[in-house]
Amino acid sequence: MHPILKLVVQRIALGLLLLLAVSAVIFLGVEALPGDTAQAILGQQATPEALANLREKLGLDRPPLERYFAWLGGVLTGDLGTALTNGADIAQSIGQRLGNTLFLASCAAVISVPLAIILGLIAARHAGKWQDKLISGLTLTTISLPEFVAAYFVIYLLTQVFPVFLPVASIYGGMTFWQKLNAVALPVIVLVLVVLAHMMRMTRAAILNVMQSAYIETAELKGLTPMQVIWRHAFPNAIAPVVSVVMLNMAYLVVGVVVVEVVFGYNALGQYLVDHVSKRDLPVVQAVGLVFAAVYIFLNILADVISIIANPRLRHPK
Repeated sequence: MHPILKLVVQRIALGLLLLLAVSAVIFLGVEALPGDTAQAILGQQATPEALANLREKLGLDRPPLERYFAWLGGVLTGDLGTALTNGADIAQSIGQRLGNTLFLASCAAVISVPLAIILGLIAARHAGKWQDKLISGLTLTTISLPEFVAAYFVIYLLTQVFPVFLPVASIYGGMTFWQKLNAVALPVIVLVLVVLAHMMRMTRAAILNVMQSAYIETAELKGLTPMQVIWRHAFPNAIAPVVSVVMLNMAYLVVGVVVVEVVFGYNALGQYLVDHVSKRDLPVVQAVGLVFAAVYIFLNILADVISIIANPRLRHPK
């Protein structure tokens, strides 16, 4: 078997095993949450008989191990169960909101990834100079701000000082693509500010590390400009760590936007999770947690695969 194919298969197998382990952790973690689901549904005035009947109906009286394997079997067949609070199909509800989350994450990624790479290349080209210090200082400032602080600052700046956008990000069926872009502009700006610094600094560090190589000196002696040396020779050989940090930030854009979605009232997966945590709707919390874990693991596997393919020693083994 080719070394690349062997490594890819190993990464996928390890990812599936990790997802299985994470599913057990999610189930046990949700089970350990304080409170009584039946009590939360029926209220404090419910009688013991009513609570017992509801627990039996929901299967909460069965042993945890039995409920875990029943839940896992449903997940493998695409059945995530129904929400305890309203009886809605969880898979359908997640599908509707996941599209909104992916749209928000994609918009932020389309802006942040190229911008971070360009800024990283400029910072590496002018390492130690005012351009490098300015870019590093601004990105470190943005990454130091908590998400909700950055969100409220952007809301105040672009809805009060400069009334350009609405403070609430709401998209619904029937909106055109440009209307959706206008609606999510503020949360996209916040997400770009949050993830930009990680990718920019990793790009800069990877480029500077490669610039110490002998072949870079050879390229400089050939008469290439510093930017040509970086773009043609340094960047292609620094792509592996850059791809890894980009994929990690892409995972964050999908699974870590809960605070941003709540601040802007954005109807997506994070808001859906927060709403049902407060209601102690365990099947919803478990299902959303598993979806987040699956996305995170998939993007990490994708980062590993791209890094493997980008390695010339694996592409052309002796």
